Amino acid sequence: MTKVNTLVVTGYGTNCERETAHAARLAGADNVDICFFSDLVAGKNRLGDYNFLIFPGGFLDGDDLGAAQAAALRWKYSITKGGTRLIEQLEDFYNSGKIILGICNGFQLLVKLGLLPGAGNKPFERQVSLTHNDSARFEDRWVHLRANPDSTCVFTRGIDYIYLPVRHGEGKLVTMSDEVMDRLENENLIALQYIDPRTKKPTQEYPLNPNGSPLGIAGLTDPTGRILGLMPHPEAFNHPTNHPSWTRSSRSTPGTELIAGGVKYLSES
Repeated sequence: MTKVNTLVVTGYGTNCERETAHAARLAGADNVDICFFSDLVAGKNRLGDYNFLIFPGGFLDGDDLGAAQAAALRWKYSITKGGTRLIEQLEDFYNSGKIILGICNGFQLLVKLGLLPGAGNKPFERQVSLTHNDSARFEDRWVHLRANPDSTCVFTRGIDYIYLPVRHGEGKLVTMSDEVMDRLENENLIALQYIDPRTKKPTQEYPLNPNGSPLGIAGLTDPTGRILGLMPHPEAFNHPTNHPSWTRSSRSTPGTELIAGGVKYLSES
């Protein structure tokens, strides 16, 4: 059985790292470390020592230049103490079959790095982005989600529906072309969708869809299924009492189950 060594990267405005690390431990990860981006550059932590990488939520660089845009440039052009580009460590991490989870701001970072969606088996090619919500306001509410049963995503296996909180101002997915949107559907790269709980179908209705994403897209995976990016916060539903109706004996699936899907995948590989 493979040990699950998890790294949660923080710094430059990230503010959900401790909550995310706690959720990863609850999900069964054997070891969870939190490190600053600067520690990766300085060589104090190396991506190669881990098999589960998490980019948590927050407000990277105050969302200046667009959410996570500055952070993506930092990843692409930072040189480590060893003299190599940090992005090369990330490429090696991806190519070695390990898993990556990006939550909210972390999802925004993954799309700007091009790791998601990787349509046409083209990782690290930017194909989509996340822009301002149609409501033109920060959305802080709970949403109903459906997992795509045809997706290869390792995180959503065994999950049909899930109820999670969102808290973001830039969560509307936009694509570089209609062809990319078609690929998202045809290659089953849409991992999670906002739904109407009455019909269980994807919706554009506000506030059920809090940002106006087309097709109700709330999360994407890549063709390998080893990467998941989503706007809702699974780490924020890590205990029954986090649920808004917990006093009424809610049986909703906790968000830690999404993280546990990744842990299980690594443990059994």
